[in-house]
Amino acid sequence: MSATIKLENKHFPVLLKELISIISPLYGGTFLDCTFGQGGYSKKILEKKNNKVIAIDRDKSVVLYAKEIQQKYNNRFNFYNIKFSEISSIKLESKDLKGIIFDLGYSNNQIKDLNRGFSFKSRGKLNMMMGINNFSCHEVISNMSEENLIKIFKYFGEEKFSKRIARKIVEIRETKKINTEDLAKIVDGVKKFKNYKLNNSTKVFQALRIYVNKEISELIYGLINAFNLLPVGGIIVVVTFHSIEDKIVKFFFKNYSEIKNSSRYLPNKINNIKCLSLKNKKPITPSNAELKLNPPSRSAKLRFAIKTSHKSNFEEFIGKFKKFTDIEKLKFDK
Repeated sequence: MSATIKLENKHFPVLLKELISIISPLYGGTFLDCTFGQGGYSKKILEKKNNKVIAIDRDKSVVLYAKEIQQKYNNRFNFYNIKFSEISSIKLESKDLKGIIFDLGYSNNQIKDLNRGFSFKSRGKLNMMMGINNFSCHEVISNMSEENLIKIFKYFGEEKFSKRIARKIVEIRETKKINTEDLAKIVDGVKKFKNYKLNNSTKVFQALRIYVNKEISELIYGLINAFNLLPVGGIIVVVTFHSIEDKIVKFFFKNYSEIKNSSRYLPNKINNIKCLSLKNKKPITPSNAELKLNPPSRSAKLRFAIKTSHKSNFEEFIGKFKKFTDIEKLKFDK
């Protein structure tokens, strides 16, 4: 796909109006856009002349959009091709940093480019790499053991048919290489029914995408790094698109915005430090108007928190989701 075609893709930044209304009291500083994509959030923030944006994205294909914005806003915009886990390497004046934004999930670029295998309409070799990856989905499907495939589908896709799908994949790959359309057919063959609300392959594709891109680890350490970068008073905003992401963000915000007693028998022993403040305990979801304009936004949930004090470590947060990060460390058998 040519650069020209990419730049013509329509892009709808999810919950843009709501996000801008949340960060608007903080206007007049630097904002870190951790999922730049086509720059929807960055461009809106840069409309205010006293704002600066530092944007990151692991996907090299978005450099085209970054260059466009760089030309227009010059010294008020910088872009880095890095992952969430690397944002602590960015050199900035932390006192000027007002907000950090995460818009999770795949981008419009990724879903529209059928060569990358994020869409059920994709054909050919399995891919699903968002950028800066160690391996592709093809290597997972070709080399991962049946036992480990079951774990990936079960925990990252919450797929009820994990065992049967994994068994069928292992059976078929003995005689042929499985490509994107083959994988979709395998899942359809196992489920043998039509889901009119959700494509049969949605959960399996989601699970593989999470594993290939180490999305759970990236989100966990992205949130921790974001917190450490922010000065007190700064805001973290996260838009999630599936239940695993939302559980992680919800726990992070809720757990560190409350002071809890470690034991009912030792009421004065505190095991947690309150370092975040929540204005909304429930997530913000798209309006009916946005759903009509952009139906894929239906699963989006926006949560945000304000940093109220510093904290030295996040062992409890990391430990809470160790089950998921351990699965991301599974190795191939071949």
